[in-house]
Amino acid sequence: MAAVTGGALCWALLRFKEAGQFDARMWEAFEYRGVQLRILTGMVDTVKAFVLAVVLSLLLGLLFAAGRLSTHGLLRRPAGALVEFFRAVPVIITVFALYATDLLRTAVAAAAGFLRENLGSPGEWAATNFASPTLWALVVGIALYNGAAQAEILRAGVGAVPKGQFEAGYALGMRKTQVMTAVVMPQAVRTMLPSIISQMVVTLKDTSLGFFIMYEELLYAGKLLAQNTATPHGYPYLPVLCVVGSLYIITCLLLSWAARRLTALEWRGLDGRGLPRVSSKMPTGSR
Repeated sequence: MAAVTGGALCWALLRFKEAGQFDARMWEAFEYRGVQLRILTGMVDTVKAFVLAVVLSLLLGLLFAAGRLSTHGLLRRPAGALVEFFRAVPVIITVFALYATDLLRTAVAAAAGFLRENLGSPGEWAATNFASPTLWALVVGIALYNGAAQAEILRAGVGAVPKGQFEAGYALGMRKTQVMTAVVMPQAVRTMLPSIISQMVVTLKDTSLGFFIMYEELLYAGKLLAQNTATPHGYPYLPVLCVVGSLYIITCLLLSWAARRLTALEWRGLDGRGLPRVSSKMPTGSR
């Protein structure tokens, strides 16, 4: 298997060399301001879709997790069915289905009209930058899948909280909702924070699916550059791939670094059981 992979890689590199993709002049296109602005715009659109999808997926994750943890079957069973459904359906199918739905286009157009009519200049800015059917088809599609995944992560976090925490909350006279929101869920989020942020990395990579519905995120911007930027040696497919891939890798590494930093900060004042660390030193005072 390793020999086959190595042979395929060598063949691909030779083909790139024959096509002149390793020529230094292929990189001259990136010196032009228009090319730089195209990549920057693609990166901004990627981050925009990512932020919206993360916020929506976390909200859906909380909603689905609350439903799955409910003691009422009328809530638990539909929530479980929705989670399993959205985890099973490929994200690209969900994105395509939403993109082809007239209901989504009508809702986005109605929201844009409302913003322009009622909020003045801020509404005009919001409608111009966010009222796009392709943007919301991508955002909602990847948020449904990642929301279902976040729900399972949160449910596992709640299951990892010691039962004594529930009992302590009930002993204080709290209701189940109060125990979940004030006692259990904060501990579950802290425990599962690395997994939550790892799923955010998946959300970031899923934004590249906007390529298939012509949402001008980073990958689509790279495709346009590679196809429309001519050099004496051809089109710079490999340089564009290197630049776009590097930007994705850097962004994912930044998210992973943020996960490690947040985890270290959260656990700095806690003992091995996840409880606040208590000093063993006796307080000293004057006689």
